[in-house]
Amino acid sequence: MRIAVFGANGPTGRHLTDQALAAGHEVVAVTRRPGSLSTRPGLTVADADATDPAAVDAAIRRTDAVLSVLGARFSKETISTYSASATAITGAMARHGIKRLLAVSSSVADPHWRPTGAHFFNHVLDPLVNRRLGRTLHEDMRRMEAVIRQTNLDWTFVRPSGLFEHPVVTDYHTDEASADGVFTARADLASSMLRELEERRYVRTAMGVVTTAVKPNIAKLIWNEGVKKK
Repeated sequence: MRIAVFGANGPTGRHLTDQALAAGHEVVAVTRRPGSLSTRPGLTVADADATDPAAVDAAIRRTDAVLSVLGARFSKETISTYSASATAITGAMARHGIKRLLAVSSSVADPHWRPTGAHFFNHVLDPLVNRRLGRTLHEDMRRMEAVIRQTNLDWTFVRPSGLFEHPVVTDYHTDEASADGVFTARADLASSMLRELEERRYVRTAMGVVTTAVKPNIAKLIWNEGVKKK
C-alpha cells in the first residue's frame, strides 16, 4: 500500500514511517522540513505545509491512504494546526478519490474518558496538563474531529493517552472511543495505526490506544514532554 504520512519527521511520525517501510508499504513522508529525513528505498519525501490545500493536493496524489500524526505544542493562543490541516487533507482526498484516513487525536477528546484507578492523574495531572495547559490544543483536536466527521471518508480517529518514548513496540490495548489507561508509547501508537489500516475494525469511529506492558518514568516524562520541548 502507498500511504501518505503527515508529520513524518515528528517523534511519532518517525516510528510510523520506519514501521510502515519495514512492513513493505511505500511511504510518502509529508513534511515542512524535507532535509530532516534521509532517503530510503520505498520512501518519497514531499515538501508541504499540511494546512496548504495546493501543497497537500500534490503530496497525496496517487496514494491509497492518509495517516496524520501531526502535533502542536501547548499554547495560550488559539491553535488551528489540527483543524486547518484536516480541512486541507480531506478536501484533497475527496478530489483524488482517496477514502482511508487515520488521524491522531487524543483520549481527552472523549468527554467520558476517566482512567480506572488513576487517582493522581484524574485529580491532578489531567486538570492541570490536559484541561488547562493543553486546553487550546485539545479544543482544536475536537474541531479537527468535527471537520472529518462531516466527510464521506472511511476515517478513524486514533486517540492515545499520555505519549512517551519507548524504542520498540510492546503490548497495547485498543478500544472504541477511548481506551482505559494513562499512557501510550509512540511506537505502540504507530503500530496500532498500521494494524487498523489492515484490519479496519474502527472505520468511522474513534480508536483509543494505551500501552499495557511498560510505563514511563513520570519525572522524565514531564521533563521530556513539557520542559525540554519549550
